[in-house]
Amino acid sequence: MTHSRTSLAVMAVVALALTGCSTEADAGDDAVEIEMQTNFGATDPSLEVLQRITDAYQDENPGVKIELVPSTDTYEADIKVRLSSNDKPDIWATHGWSLLRYSEFLEPLDDQPWAKEFNEALAPAMKNDDDQFFALPIDTDVAGIVYNRTVLEDAGIDVQTLTDWDAFEAALKTLMDAGVVPISSSGKDSWFAGNITDFIGSGDFSEESYEGFLDGTFDEEGYTRILDHIAKWQQEGWFNPDYSSATTDDLGRALAEGTTAFVFVQNYLVATALGFNPDADLGYMPIPSEEGEPFLVGGEGRAYGVAKDSPAKEQALDYLAYLAEPENLSELASAVGSIPGLTNAESDLGVLTGSYEAFVEPGEIPLQPYFDRVYLPNGIWDTMVTTTDGVITGQMTPEEAVSQMKSAYDSLR
Repeated sequence: MTHSRTSLAVMAVVALALTGCSTEADAGDDAVEIEMQTNFGATDPSLEVLQRITDAYQDENPGVKIELVPSTDTYEADIKVRLSSNDKPDIWATHGWSLLRYSEFLEPLDDQPWAKEFNEALAPAMKNDDDQFFALPIDTDVAGIVYNRTVLEDAGIDVQTLTDWDAFEAALKTLMDAGVVPISSSGKDSWFAGNITDFIGSGDFSEESYEGFLDGTFDEEGYTRILDHIAKWQQEGWFNPDYSSATTDDLGRALAEGTTAFVFVQNYLVATALGFNPDADLGYMPIPSEEGEPFLVGGEGRAYGVAKDSPAKEQALDYLAYLAEPENLSELASAVGSIPGLTNAESDLGVLTGSYEAFVEPGEIPLQPYFDRVYLPNGIWDTMVTTTDGVITGQMTPEEAVSQMKSAYDSLR
């Protein structure tokens, strides 16, 4: 498989609060039961949108009962255990791995009635050599560093100028001096820490280093350089003081209220933030780079596959077809905060329109694939999270963290 490191286009957002399902109890004892692992947190506004669409499907199909299961912090590990024990969900979110990790367990979808609308921009990440794909792409994931535009403007900072780490770190100092928390992350929802290293690593190594990662050579010097930046941010006090206890909702509130400036996260957090303050002026920016030009990161976004041996496979495929209807997919893609994964749907870019017009529409900013999905072995994500967390909390030096990463890399390969 060939992985593209070219530009794509993106963005959007909508927000609501979670509501319960009203139709499940009416399905009856003989209902076809479908378990869907959503990979949406229980308080994620996007889950409410998915629930509302699911309720409408169940109203039209009273013999079907669909259980939407919220995500946990251990989603990836949970799915791995479920697959290894042959206890597969009927439908699950593939979190960027529909082809490389899960395709052997999933029903091919290229013959579905909606497949002709598949966004070919996703082909490098989601299609195999036989032109098959294995998950319904809700959206095309394009991410960067989410920020509060008002906070930056008040501090005299123009994100267009933050193209390398010296400029970015000068901005962090300016924000700290202005009484704003420069960067927020979460030790409680710990994958946020892994996001920082993964985002930066997606475009801040040399091409020679990327080739080495694929061939079995771990670039210790390059990885140390990335963690040195994070260690500096920790030593300067530029991370949120409540890092260890902060949740996803806490980060959304901080962005909305302007008490923090930057979060390394996908755009769905904007929906969470707008739930706290609908008037918040938020955006996303490219990730600075020392090895090349600033970049965005992404590929396969929210996507759902059907277990090929599910006893409810036909009804699950019918439900996916319902999600794929233009009106429903448009609403879901807008809720997630990205352009749709099918070409006959549209997204409301909302508050992110300015970022789209500045960084995506001109087609000049490259979109790089997620570092861990392409260049690191399966199973290393947890080590990436714990080692980055160790650097943020000051419990590990960059060298110690890199040593653990290299050991995991060598072992998992």
